Amino acid sequence: MKNNFLKSGLALILFALLPFFGWAQEKANWYNLDLKTSGTFGISTEKAYNELLKGKKSTPVIVAVLDGGVDLNHEDLKRVIWSNPKEIPNNGIDDDKNGYVDDRHGWNFLGGKNGNIEFETLEITRLVRRDAARFANTTENNLSSKDKADYQAFLKNTTQLETDLATAKSNLAGISGFKSVLDAVVKKIGKEIPKVTDFENFQTQNQQELKIKEVILNVLKESDFKTFYDSQIAEGYKYYYNQVNYSYNVDYNPRGIVGDDPNNSKERFYGNNDIMGPDALHGSHVAGIIAADRTNKLGVMGVADNVFIMGVRNTPNGDERDKDVANAIRYAADNGAKVINMSFGKGQSWDKQAVDEAVKYAVSKDVLLVHAAGNDNKDLEVENNFPTNKYLNGGLAASWITVGASGPLANETLKAAFSNYGKTTVDVFAPGVAIKSTVPGQKYVEESGTSMAAPVVAGLAALIRSYYPKLTALQVKDIILKSVVKVNQNVNILKGADTVSVSFADLCVTGGIVNAYNALKLAATYK
Repeated sequence: MKNNFLKSGLALILFALLPFFGWAQEKANWYNLDLKTSGTFGISTEKAYNELLKGKKSTPVIVAVLDGGVDLNHEDLKRVIWSNPKEIPNNGIDDDKNGYVDDRHGWNFLGGKNGNIEFETLEITRLVRRDAARFANTTENNLSSKDKADYQAFLKNTTQLETDLATAKSNLAGISGFKSVLDAVVKKIGKEIPKVTDFENFQTQNQQELKIKEVILNVLKESDFKTFYDSQIAEGYKYYYNQVNYSYNVDYNPRGIVGDDPNNSKERFYGNNDIMGPDALHGSHVAGIIAADRTNKLGVMGVADNVFIMGVRNTPNGDERDKDVANAIRYAADNGAKVINMSFGKGQSWDKQAVDEAVKYAVSKDVLLVHAAGNDNKDLEVENNFPTNKYLNGGLAASWITVGASGPLANETLKAAFSNYGKTTVDVFAPGVAIKSTVPGQKYVEESGTSMAAPVVAGLAALIRSYYPKLTALQVKDIILKSVVKVNQNVNILKGADTVSVSFADLCVTGGIVNAYNALKLAATYK
């Protein structure tokens, strides 16, 4: 799912962010700042530009953003959007003969002749739908040994889907009820955007109104009402509504829009050239973190200053299909991308082999793949988050980095409460809390998630490759991992309802936060 929660537990992210609302507004560029000089655990990008890169030449690097869509016309992105030099725009001809007609700025594997997919089901929903047809009117007694294993997996998935759907319905009912009472209170107050004093002066008529008043007064200590309402109430309602009606709905299947055979992973040439799609918020936000124009004095500043963003649409509001992931990776690698950002993930995989083959292809083309670890506060040593760098037939993708999300403060909250982790499965952490970046409509908003941490690392990789173009993807990965700022302290992790203190060194391979200044100093020593 490519929404800003990357299929996470929504409440986990929302409540983890409450302490940072007011703070983030003061330091919108915090992820690029230096810990020693600013007091926030950024990656020292500005320090690197000021002390290491002044006067140095760079070469442009193409970064592919595999996501839900990228806004071509945003004031802070339009200068850095990749243009296919071999493709004449809008002439209906495949000028460069790469199989994709009019792919001027990238490609959309979620579109067809008559439109685009916005919402999709989750992978577990598709697996249940597939296997329900396969095992219709079947009992375990008349199945082969192999089929019995598949049948048991089907039963397990069905139970899980039913449980998740029931939870989603309960959450939707809960937030709908909260929203209904809050809307009624706001209407009684008589102001569209009430302030603290308005709620303090509001005379409650029942227990529901009293509870709403108590919650909102607590929230308004850290945030304004509109920010809270838009980011938590409205977004939360939308999130759970989509879960009930799309994510866990076995009767919903939008793939006819594309017109391909979704079960044929070898099919390569389908889709359209609309890289923005119906919902480009997430992909535009990711693109801005990587490369928002650093020269125009507008909005925000991306990590890298000489990058072109290639938009490759493969991630709907729902789970991405392995076929689309594989084709998106291949498209990026074939069309010049040297860094691929993948801010998406899911717990199950329909055709991992197809993705593995595409990853191997990208690695062979000297591409660095950067993947978000996921937002479920899970240990990836024991739970999956696909795609993964582990091949089905053994071995690991060499030029691949998995990224967890860190917060701004060098204390027990440094590990973002929502971020997945893993001592051998997550490579590094990077800023991913209250990150302000570009979204459609010439706007800028704060989003949180490992979806935001991954592009920080992708931007850093592009920055290194831009100023040291002779370095290979493997060398760039080596530099990023070796140059982290080590975290020699304990941080908090939620385990069930309990908060547990653990060593940050046990959360990832490097035990640290990426750092641009250190990385560029180290890159200068490579031959």
